[in-house]
Amino acid sequence: MPFDHARIFPRLEAEGFAYTSPESTDYNCVAWAAEDDSRRWDPWSDDYYWPEAAPRSSGIDAMVAVFESLGYSLCADGDYEVGMDKVALYADPLGEATHAARQIGPNAWTSKIGDHDDITHTLGGLVSDEYGSVSRFLKRSRQS
Repeated sequence: MPFDHARIFPRLEAEGFAYTSPESTDYNCVAWAAEDDSRRWDPWSDDYYWPEAAPRSSGIDAMVAVFESLGYSLCADGDYEVGMDKVALYADPLGEATHAARQIGPNAWTSKIGDHDDITHTLGGLVSDEYGSVSRFLKRSRQS
């Protein structure tokens, strides 16, 4: 049975989205946001990659440290800026990181949804009980 996006993300269809790849367990949302589709990133498993500079925690500050280790720095918003890569980090009300998305254009983001497919979407489309809401934005100069 295909993954039911509408059940988990009730705003997704109204906000608009598109499938961009088939299901895969090779990588996860953090890896995808970091532009790595060759391995999973996970702070809790020695079987998966996690940057040495980042604390082994699921808190939002640890996720910020992951992207800071890649040259990103905190920024105010997800507004599109020419020449910049941006990442949005979602968190639940307790401050636990739940998801990472990468900006691909004005009001356009890409995400790996668990072990399911990759999609393009708006930031609001993934706001849900499952992912919470966007908690932090980071940016860096566009990588060639």
